[in-house]
Amino acid sequence: MKINNICVFCGSNKNINEPYKSETEKLAKLLVKNNLTLVYGGANVGLMGVLSDTMMKNNGKVIGIIPKFMMLREIADTNITSLILVNTMAERKKRMIEESDAFIALPGGIGTLDEIFEVIALTQLNKIVKPCAFLNINGYYDKLIEFLEYAVSENFISSHIIKKLIITNTADVLLKKMLDISNI
Repeated sequence: MKINNICVFCGSNKNINEPYKSETEKLAKLLVKNNLTLVYGGANVGLMGVLSDTMMKNNGKVIGIIPKFMMLREIADTNITSLILVNTMAERKKRMIEESDAFIALPGGIGTLDEIFEVIALTQLNKIVKPCAFLNINGYYDKLIEFLEYAVSENFISSHIIKKLIITNTADVLLKKMLDISNI
């Protein structure tokens, strides 16, 4: 399966610590370098804004998908290749999944977790077969990964689902692993 569009789920909080910002910029530059289109939540704030701004400054392609009611709350990014307006959060997720060939979770909050776990659940149910990754910047997801491993040990999650996840600390290693999987 060739990867053309990569969906990145990430936070829209305006207060970003430096390690998260710089690794997000690296990821955006790598996406452009590999001629990959970004699919994301459509906002121009937080890590979403860092990601889309860096992509656009480097002549990348960016598809933003945002519910109409969130345009003011998250400040929709109108300086991208394409901004798609939807009615609900569920529609946003559905459209992001449909438009994408692979998924990456950067640090984020409840929305980010909701989005990435929807993809993991669909993978578990064999509804989609697309690479899924966590960019574990600054150890952000360490406790979550520990919990997932615990859930496997307690037989609530199948180990094969967790083994399919790509989990790395750097954008370059993550993208290499993801592209290697797509070339199998």
